[in-house]
Amino acid sequence: MLFYCSMKKDVTPRKERKIQINEEKIPRTTLSLYRYVRIQDPKMMRNELFLKLSELGCLGRIYVASEGINAQMNVPKENWKKFDEYIQSKEEFKNIPYKIAVEETEAVSFYKLTIKVKDRIVADGIKDDSFDVTKTGEYLTAKELNEYVDDPDAIIVDMRNGYESEVGHFENAITPDVDTFREELKILPGLLKVHKNKKIALYCTGGIRCEKGSAWLKHNGFEHVKHLRGGIIDYKRQIEEEGLPNKFKGKNFVFDERMGERISDEVIAHCHLCAKEKCDTHIHCKNQACHVLLICCEKCLA
Repeated sequence: MLFYCSMKKDVTPRKERKIQINEEKIPRTTLSLYRYVRIQDPKMMRNELFLKLSELGCLGRIYVASEGINAQMNVPKENWKKFDEYIQSKEEFKNIPYKIAVEETEAVSFYKLTIKVKDRIVADGIKDDSFDVTKTGEYLTAKELNEYVDDPDAIIVDMRNGYESEVGHFENAITPDVDTFREELKILPGLLKVHKNKKIALYCTGGIRCEKGSAWLKHNGFEHVKHLRGGIIDYKRQIEEEGLPNKFKGKNFVFDERMGERISDEVIAHCHLCAKEKCDTHIHCKNQACHVLLICCEKCLA
């Protein structure tokens, strides 16, 4: 009983939480991590993670399922070593790669810790029991992805939602106009049918969607499909470390308070209200009955 009492839901109002966290001014490292791995008891894993990560002052949004873990979070820099030692001590997560945020900002990425047990670590809508998510395509490095971009016989596919690719995408990429990942998986085999014998490269934010997407295409008979390891986040790190040309144009949309990370200086989107100003800043409509996500320039926002 005491165990479950210690995990009661945080009911502190959102505005109050933001004030508390911002006033602490604790340096934090924002990261994402995921792994498709068999977890025998997701509920027990969730409970253990919540207790330990709370103790370390971690904040974020984490999903645990029988197929693995998916986390977007931040860690107090003073506790990074303890965090890493704990994660690496779990057999399921040993050697799991971290995708560290590409921008160092004062903005806090998350203001509470939420860990949920899900049927899938990323919703896919797939009902085919014969589908094996672990049978993925091979990884591509940033250098190899750049070669695909420059190859007229290769296809680059954005595995993110339309509102994400609108503000940033790779050169010559196919960017499906979809609102959800499950919607894209549904249309993907048909969309790429004419390219079935070509080399296909998939990419997404941190790797989790394009990895599952590559497994789905292989399940549907596509043989030459690969995916970008670590997604756009790790692509940025690789090109900077190796001095490679940047083939990504614009901003990488992220699902936290920052709403985006700058990958290149180019602004490729326009304000949804005036349709004139170049802009890639997302906001939620202040009308709570609407709350739609839109791109808005400073003039229209005022």
